[in-house]
Amino acid sequence: MSVQMSRDEFEELVDHALDQIPNELLDMLDNVAIFVEEEPLEGMRPDLLGLYDGVAVTERADYAGVLPDRIFIFMNPTLAICETPEEVAEEVAITVVHEIAHYFGIDDARLHAMGWG
Repeated sequence: MSVQMSRDEFEELVDHALDQIPNELLDMLDNVAIFVEEEPLEGMRPDLLGLYDGVAVTERADYAGVLPDRIFIFMNPTLAICETPEEVAEEVAITVVHEIAHYFGIDDARLHAMGWG
């Protein structure tokens, strides 16, 4: 059974998850925007919880004058896999960390090894 939650409530969970990221890391985010979308974008897996769309800082060379990188957090797929609001908050926090890690060049294999499934 999925959790019912308004977009405003979900966005508050994303904001709270971002508040939990140490300022030292947040201050290092450059040219990246974070968005909440209800569903993954067309052509994406419908069960995708988040996505980093950009060039990781470890891969940037001659990186100037480009549009911001984007982090998407997808609301409905997250709500669909959770049974309680507490599970939603936990999954949002994991997804936010996961996508920010991609910005810093940390891949899925390393994230999984670190326990950030």
